[in-house]
Amino acid sequence: MTESITRFTEYGYAELMRDLHSLRRAYPFLHVESIGESVMGKSIPALRLGEGPREVHANGAFHANEWITSLMLMKFAEEYARACCTGGSLRGESVRPLFENTSLWLVPMVNPDGVELVLRGVTPQHPFRRQLLEWNGGSSDFSGWKANIRGVDLNDQFPACWDEEKRRRSPSGPGPRDYAGTAPLTEPEAAAMAEFTRRRRFCQVLAFHTQGREIYWNYRGMEPPESAHIAERYAKESGYTPVRLTDSDAGYKDWFIQEFRRPGFTIEAGFGTNPLPLSQCPEMYLQTEGILLACLTM
Repeated sequence: MTESITRFTEYGYAELMRDLHSLRRAYPFLHVESIGESVMGKSIPALRLGEGPREVHANGAFHANEWITSLMLMKFAEEYARACCTGGSLRGESVRPLFENTSLWLVPMVNPDGVELVLRGVTPQHPFRRQLLEWNGGSSDFSGWKANIRGVDLNDQFPACWDEEKRRRSPSGPGPRDYAGTAPLTEPEAAAMAEFTRRRRFCQVLAFHTQGREIYWNYRGMEPPESAHIAERYAKESGYTPVRLTDSDAGYKDWFIQEFRRPGFTIEAGFGTNPLPLSQCPEMYLQTEGILLACLTM
């Protein structure tokens, strides 16, 4: 077996780009493209695994201190590509037929600027240093930061009852979490995700977050009937609990369900306080693997 490329270590933008380069070199059949740029000009990569006409999508790190979801998705990409290359299987499931029938599009790190802020902090030269420290209450500890580099929560940026979400819980201005911005899709990361989603024909989407070991599958009754059944399958594969969520709007999966009337899911992986410790990685990976394999067959 070849040496592992993706390792269970702190996972920032440099690690993501390094691993994407290494995976493409090891598995030339993988396709990588940029779907846009962050506020600070970082490319937001999308990775395609598979050749089939059926398209599904999974993303991670909408929230900066949930960077461990990027690591989970990249680890799956490596294991899936290796199994495909060797004619192998995952969890007893032959991978090659899945690869031929379905295209899995991963956007492992939606919020690269925010992830770097959580992991690296701000240097004296950081262009947003003054504002970030002010928005963070004067603290240089950004481990609790969820927003993008402009203090906007990217998962409150989508035009699915955005006004209601802003009235319900949004702070009055930028900060570590929950600020919905001045209008939907003002932030380049959220706008890139919306445009990318409109360009493809995803039969379902999965947004990986942390934490709680829960699966949110509904949105204001707009979800199709099969969503509950799919959520139950994901629960069986992961041990997570399906939850019918209320009083939550403007998220990516909310918008996807509203816009396309297809199944959308928010997966709250792991358990504890964000950012989750790396000690949870082996267990979280097995749970993530089960869900992603299931999405390739449903």
